[in-house]
Amino acid sequence: MRRGVARLPASPGTRVRTFAALVARPSRAARTPPPPLPSQNDQGQPVDLYIPRKCSWTNRLIEAFDKASVQINVGSIDANTGLYTNTYKTYALSGYVRNKGESDMALTDLVRKSDEAL
Repeated sequence: MRRGVARLPASPGTRVRTFAALVARPSRAARTPPPPLPSQNDQGQPVDLYIPRKCSWTNRLIEAFDKASVQINVGSIDANTGLYTNTYKTYALSGYVRNKGESDMALTDLVRKSDEAL
């Protein structure tokens, strides 16, 4: 017996565990991650959890962490009566455009081009 190392006798009902048994790796089946959950709606159609937006002016992707971006709905009006027709067009402007101070000009130009196309 080495000096400074005390060994306790094992109790009659306990198993003696070796170091190799304590650090043994789990089986391969236990280590593989589960398959990803399918993103489906009630009809079984695939549905994405996150759909990134694009800036209407620069066509840049708007990241999820772009807190300065806005999405604006511009309503359509009837040319004869001037009343809202319950339809609208959605424009997304990135934080980059807003930071440059061009969002007002960009939105005006986008709406003007949309009106000319009709």
